[in-house]
Amino acid sequence: MAGDAKSFPLPSSVRKVPGTERAQEALPYYTQFTPEDDDRFWFYNSMHFPEPMHHFDLVTAEAAYCALGAFNTRVHVLPTTKGIDHRVINGRVYIGGVPVTDPNEIAMRQEKFQARAFYYYENWEELYAQWKDKMKALIADAQALPRPVLPEWEPIKTTHTGKGVASNHALLDIYRKQLEGYFRMWHHHFEFLLLGYGAYLTFFDFCKRAFPEISDQAISRMVAGMEAEIFKPDEEVKRLARRAVELGVDQHFHDDMVIEDVLGTLDQLGENGREWLSELEVSRNPWFNVNVGDGFYHYHRSWNDDLSMPFAALPGYIEKVRAGETIERPMDRLVEERDQLVADYRELLDNDEDKATYDQLIHLAHRVFPYVEGHKFYCEHWYTNLFFNKIREFGALLAEHGFFEQEEDVFHLTHYELESAIIDLMLAWSSGSEPLGPKRWPAIVQDRKQAIDLWARNTVPPALGMVPDVIDDPAIVMLWGITRDNLDSWLDTGEQNQKELKGFAACSGIVEGTARVVRSVKEIGRLEQGDILVCQVTNPTWAPIFQKISAAVSDIGGSMSHMAIVAREYDLPAVVGTGSATSRIQDGQRIRVDGGRGLVTILDEEELLENA
Repeated sequence: MAGDAKSFPLPSSVRKVPGTERAQEALPYYTQFTPEDDDRFWFYNSMHFPEPMHHFDLVTAEAAYCALGAFNTRVHVLPTTKGIDHRVINGRVYIGGVPVTDPNEIAMRQEKFQARAFYYYENWEELYAQWKDKMKALIADAQALPRPVLPEWEPIKTTHTGKGVASNHALLDIYRKQLEGYFRMWHHHFEFLLLGYGAYLTFFDFCKRAFPEISDQAISRMVAGMEAEIFKPDEEVKRLARRAVELGVDQHFHDDMVIEDVLGTLDQLGENGREWLSELEVSRNPWFNVNVGDGFYHYHRSWNDDLSMPFAALPGYIEKVRAGETIERPMDRLVEERDQLVADYRELLDNDEDKATYDQLIHLAHRVFPYVEGHKFYCEHWYTNLFFNKIREFGALLAEHGFFEQEEDVFHLTHYELESAIIDLMLAWSSGSEPLGPKRWPAIVQDRKQAIDLWARNTVPPALGMVPDVIDDPAIVMLWGITRDNLDSWLDTGEQNQKELKGFAACSGIVEGTARVVRSVKEIGRLEQGDILVCQVTNPTWAPIFQKISAAVSDIGGSMSHMAIVAREYDLPAVVGTGSATSRIQDGQRIRVDGGRGLVTILDEEELLENA
């Protein structure tokens, strides 16, 4: 740390929101800030956790950082960085990297990294195919877990077959298998991810040295035009729109439709209606197993659980199909532009050695990069949604026995507390007495519901602690967009033009329009045609709304963040990593987005008159 460096508020200075003290203290001790944490740098991970976290949902951070750190620190052995520590205050997840600064340790780790990571790079396609098989098997295992039940009487076959295990034991077995599968999934998640970022970052650094004037966006466009599973759900919605027009049932899809009514009407309509419904089922399994969020909140339900998102997109897509407009991603143009950029910059290199290195690095980036987005479909979406739905089954069982009112209340318990409640129920069933949970949990659940509401109204700083001199973690730089320059700009807000916000140039294009500040997925429905989306972060499953918006701006994110990647794949002008767009831009204001320069301008009345 620089001795006279500027600092964000220290963790010890952040006070618990009044009325939420008990909810804060109930979090695991290892997620609480300690006095020693004042000496470190932390930033609010609003990319993955943009809303206050329910107590159970925090398992998503715990499992993810267990796996990320393991692969950074001890599996692939990244040379300059280890894992990520996390702390939770007022429902918000702050994270801090663990850098490696000793040159001798870096050299030792570099040697190990080359022996391990290069094996993956050399055998990427084969290992990635194995990875998909592993994920599909893990999903099948989770789907096969039985629903937890407690019969009044043990089935007689338990005694007649010599089974020797009563039904209450199954509760603990099912729950622990759910948790084990979820933690295992995150290890699969990070098996390739940091290597994908590392390959791109190596190419990025080479380009910055070889072409001093090159923009970040030009480098990122050299890996655009990818095919990845996470884009498939939106492609399926487009396919359904085309089929609706082809089958002559398109008139039933409009902005005011009631989904259940439409499904019922099509079922009664005749052969064409039923054929469209069968096409819907083809799309739903597996492609609608995507959450409306990024997979870290239990209430970000999948499209299969709630068809609102895909059905909201159908009228717009259908209208474009009727008009003969293309609704596909501009893949041919993206690939053509990508290949031309790669060729043009290669010609600028002076010698064969640099050209050979350039060819090797861009070839590797093209091979590995589809995983950076493709894995999300299997991990954060399909598996995580399945996991949360399995936890709901325990919520229903506990609600049935009076532990709380609704099955969703289960998510106000930590995963440790949920196991204790399950054991409480197991004990009561076995002894024939009443469980103690119904006297304990309702008041706690109510207290934590209030805490979530209070935390949601509370504004949190984007970072805490001293600003580091150097940030070498490829995930922190590429995914979150946390660089020293960015942090300095966040700190210097008082010295900046208050009508301008700077961030990463995610996708070029200049657009003026009405800002629609969306702070959660629940507010997506507020977007109107031509709006500019201003949010903390977005993800590929929001793609169906991109037909409505004209540009996008985010608080968090780097050049390889999911929002930046999606914006480029859909050719949507975007600026990411502004740090404070959702707090500095008011809903309904007119703004200008310059995606090529990474600049967002809040237009004042005089500018509005000039443009009128």
